[in-house]
Amino acid sequence: MSHSSIAWFRDTLLPQAEPPAGQTGVIHWLRARLFNGWWSSLLTVVALLALFALVNAVLPWLANSVWQADSLGECRRVLNGESGACWGVIRERWPQLLFGFYPQALYWRPLAAFVLLFVALGPILFKRVPRGVMWFSAGYPGLAFWLVWGGSLWAPVLAYAGLALAVLSFSLARRFGIGIALICALGVASTWWLHGMHVLLAVVDHQAPLQLVAVSSRELGGFLLSFVVGVSGIAMSLPLGILLALGRRSSMPLIRLMSVTFIEFVRGVPLITLLFTASLLLNYFLPPGTSFDLILRVIIMVTVFSTAYMAEVIRGGLAALPQGQTEAAQALGLDYWKAQRLVIMPQALKISIPMIVSTFIGLFKDTTLVVFIGLLDPIALSTAIRASTQWQGIYWELFLFIGGVFFVFCFGMSRYSIHLERRLKTDHR
Repeated sequence: MSHSSIAWFRDTLLPQAEPPAGQTGVIHWLRARLFNGWWSSLLTVVALLALFALVNAVLPWLANSVWQADSLGECRRVLNGESGACWGVIRERWPQLLFGFYPQALYWRPLAAFVLLFVALGPILFKRVPRGVMWFSAGYPGLAFWLVWGGSLWAPVLAYAGLALAVLSFSLARRFGIGIALICALGVASTWWLHGMHVLLAVVDHQAPLQLVAVSSRELGGFLLSFVVGVSGIAMSLPLGILLALGRRSSMPLIRLMSVTFIEFVRGVPLITLLFTASLLLNYFLPPGTSFDLILRVIIMVTVFSTAYMAEVIRGGLAALPQGQTEAAQALGLDYWKAQRLVIMPQALKISIPMIVSTFIGLFKDTTLVVFIGLLDPIALSTAIRASTQWQGIYWELFLFIGGVFFVFCFGMSRYSIHLERRLKTDHR
């Protein structure tokens, strides 16, 4: 036999064959995932026993629920000594848990603001939304404020006019330098909001009144309050955190020192301390005769607290980028702000998505801390409900309902984060 007739490699494919019987099916999955060794088998057995005990304790309690009851005593009479959940408290008090003491005839207003929020977030969260909706997104905060608190429609309109004046003054003063332009913009906006806006508001409101029934802040409560504080803090902390992160990495010593001082100070102070500051001390730093609404003060402090943490999250994303990205942007002739907007920041934000959403979730849950300064969040309302003669002694049903609602919102943010990561392919695989 000649060497040329010997086949050194296969020139035809093997026919497709079924995998071995021991490598497929439920039995293989159980062995690979749950009983892969004695330690894994022990943990599986312990977990199954704990799960069985939990289900055995909770399922009969949930299955024997009472919905039609006007008091805890009536629930107990219906249960006749058996264990069961008394969901009558939720059926009777769910409007209070959701809206606080907001007037019942005006529930449509916060509901409309909630629905319109998703319209405003459309261009930000999804790709196939007309970019013209961005104009609505920009005007949504003022519209939501008007819907929730009522009063004159001209108040948010004139507040936006202050922003327009700030942008105009910044553009006119930019030739003298960015620092001077920022000072001019802040001065013009502050003067307008503190003085000029109120004078013009009285005139315009008298000539063309456009008003809704005013609702005071003390009537806001429940999940409406948590949602207002949480969404406001989330919406403002992200852009401010980006600016603060850039300030901390700035080559200008004064900007860097101010950014580092702000971040380290705020991160070193508990949120509850800032909330007490908002409740008791913030008015002392304002001009005489100026009074900020308590909820507005809380929003400011929550935003300040979240901004410091968000700045560190963004800084971590910026630090993860190779220096070559900055050098490539400079080689293209881009200035600092264009390089950040077009090259650096989009990549840093993609890397930081998990921690950004985690910070948002933590912020939304931390809104329950406002109970310590007298605001009626869901926890405070549950305490008030349990103190009433009708529902004195009820616990689990209220806390399960509150926890379930928080879980729905937080789980929704988490799932959108996963969707966004997959869409942007942040893992580069």
